[in-house]
Amino acid sequence: MISIQLPDGSRREFASPPTVADVAASIGSGLAKAAIAGRIGSGAGARVVDTSHRLETDTSLAIVTAKDADGLEVLRHSTAHLLAYAVKELFPEAQVTIGPVIENGFYYDFAYKRPFTPEDLAAIERKMAELAAKDEPVVRRVLPRDEAVAYFKGIGEFYKAEIIASIPAGEDVSLYREGSFEDLCRGPHVPSTGKLRHFKLMKVAGAYWRGDHRNEMLQRIYGTAWATKDELQQYLHMLEEAEKRDHRRLGRELDLFHLDEHAPGLVFWHPKGWTIWQQVEQYMRAVYRDNGYQEVKGPQLLDQTLWEKTGHWGKYRENMFTTESEKRDYALKPMNCPGHLLIYKQGIKSYRDLPLRYGEFGQCHRNEPSGGLHGIMRVRGFTQDDGHIFCTEDQILDECAAFTTLLQKVYADFGFTQIIYKVATRPDARIGSDEAWDRAEGALMEALRRSGVDFQVSAGEGAFYGPKIEYTLKDAIGREWQCGTMQVDPNMPERLGAEYVAESGERRTPMLLHRAIVGSLERFIGILIEQHAGALPAWLAPLQVVVANITDEQSDYAASVAKMLQKQGVRVATDLRNEKVGYKIREHAVQKVPYILVVGDKEKANGTVAVRARGNQDLGVMALDGFAQKLVGDIASRR
Repeated sequence: MISIQLPDGSRREFASPPTVADVAASIGSGLAKAAIAGRIGSGAGARVVDTSHRLETDTSLAIVTAKDADGLEVLRHSTAHLLAYAVKELFPEAQVTIGPVIENGFYYDFAYKRPFTPEDLAAIERKMAELAAKDEPVVRRVLPRDEAVAYFKGIGEFYKAEIIASIPAGEDVSLYREGSFEDLCRGPHVPSTGKLRHFKLMKVAGAYWRGDHRNEMLQRIYGTAWATKDELQQYLHMLEEAEKRDHRRLGRELDLFHLDEHAPGLVFWHPKGWTIWQQVEQYMRAVYRDNGYQEVKGPQLLDQTLWEKTGHWGKYRENMFTTESEKRDYALKPMNCPGHLLIYKQGIKSYRDLPLRYGEFGQCHRNEPSGGLHGIMRVRGFTQDDGHIFCTEDQILDECAAFTTLLQKVYADFGFTQIIYKVATRPDARIGSDEAWDRAEGALMEALRRSGVDFQVSAGEGAFYGPKIEYTLKDAIGREWQCGTMQVDPNMPERLGAEYVAESGERRTPMLLHRAIVGSLERFIGILIEQHAGALPAWLAPLQVVVANITDEQSDYAASVAKMLQKQGVRVATDLRNEKVGYKIREHAVQKVPYILVVGDKEKANGTVAVRARGNQDLGVMALDGFAQKLVGDIASRR
């Protein structure tokens, strides 16, 4: 008798070893139809298997459907194989290589005599739908390694044979067949192709065989797959929105910044873009000032010996820009914390001085690989709203709770209200006692509880020296951006000899809390541009108001309106060109200016302005003072 324990705690008994599909059928016909895999065991030892897998011993089992994360991965992996099947049907001379699951989808690499065209891609997708409609069973078999090598060589799949030949001798390998197509794979896969219905091929790109530039170039076809039609459509809509909001395109169109081959990974800020920068920086500077931070400024270049003490020279050197002078080696700082520690060490600190909070808009440089650069989101030179708190262990809880409250307000002011909270806990390779880790992790979790938020635990993802809270915001189209962090670090203060005099008179090492809210200002401004699709709220907009005259007769009045607003701190420009006013309005609307003020003879005579708000909103005629009051109110309330 085989006993199978289900997730609800109930058990099913079978006279002979059942398959996963048998167990699903015993529960209900609906579940049997929805089942695409099974999850055996629990915790770290759990594994996902095919529905055809036979359960030979007593075990726990969860039926996996497309609604589960594991199920979605199986769907995507199986769809990658369906793609390869379709390609082989249409282009028999093509050779298959690998097809893994990636975020939101999959890809498959092919070797073929010519580039795949957009028309080819459309034909492949149609063929995939046709093969899926056949609902062909997906069948697994196992071969000895050498036999599998011979099999794939025999059918002309030399890349596949090379992959298998790299597996240790004597091992068995699994193959999966659907229709006339058979592929190497460890699985699991859906029971039949009919489960694969909601997919879309996205693009073709080049990829070196095995990721080595010395090898031949292959063609990589990317695709996405989802459990339902609605999820697929939502994802495709999100991609469309993301393209419209792309900060690189908007940066060009709105004349905010540019990137140049003379300085890869570094940003050239134009006047309007630098205005946005200044608004973000000045806002954060006020946050520092109002919350007990002292602003400091450290140098860009620091000696090799310091980076050796911090451990960066040994573990992070390849990501640092280095230089030499008078036989001494230096590095451009990739982070601000060592500099803040050197500032802290000047003079004797008492327990009465703690917590001591330093903040810096510190420019950092990291030698990121060129392939990873992405607009202003991923750069080599960036500025952080970097803060470090020196405190006692007993002060960690209060500092973290206060920081979370502060971060929530800052994000809300920038238009972000959805935040995901994660606590990254101790990795296997770490320093410090378990007791110290218990206290640090407990303080971070309790701080979030005190803030009244739910959080996830990212087990094992903390740094080797301490745990951290990760704050991830969701933007207007549902994308997630990890920006804020709060990290406990007892290690670096000890390495650099930072101390304070305790109440008892003894010297102790302070705790160091690394914290950031917006993180990299470059990246955060990129997120803001995409969040608002370039239409930044009035308080952030580089140009808040344009005053446009109808004829030359109102030029003086338009200039006086602009001057009056300017005196109130408004970023304003005039448009006195000899152009039709409709043309002027359209042009500034494209530039996403929050307010356009139109003045004609009537407005000049009455001291009023005709107000158009962004989004083609006609707010009618207002007294100039009334409009100024409205705008100042918008700015003050961060609208």
